[in-house]
Amino acid sequence: MTVTRKLDPGMPATEARADVRDLLAWKSLPLTHELTVDAWELEDRLGLSFWDALIVAAARAQSCTHLLTEDLQDGLDLGGLIVTNPFNSAPPKGFEAPLPDDGDT
Repeated sequence: MTVTRKLDPGMPATEARADVRDLLAWKSLPLTHELTVDAWELEDRLGLSFWDALIVAAARAQSCTHLLTEDLQDGLDLGGLIVTNPFNSAPPKGFEAPLPDDGDT
């Protein structure tokens, strides 16, 4: 709603929806009780902020191998999830694989 109604000039709704549709290819993970508890455990064990811990927990739940962020230590191994700061080093080879095509675009 912000990009279509509150910005001047606003983005056309069809364009905003197309952007959101593109983001849906990322297969977002719903916030569940289990994910929240996993984030709390990471927060306590690693001293992360809750929001960083939630991102890490979600990435691990999705079986991600790499996490691009400038908020955590570059190269940190979080149980098989490797942190890469994209401003310090290039993402690993193969990381730039295209998003899956869901056939809606």
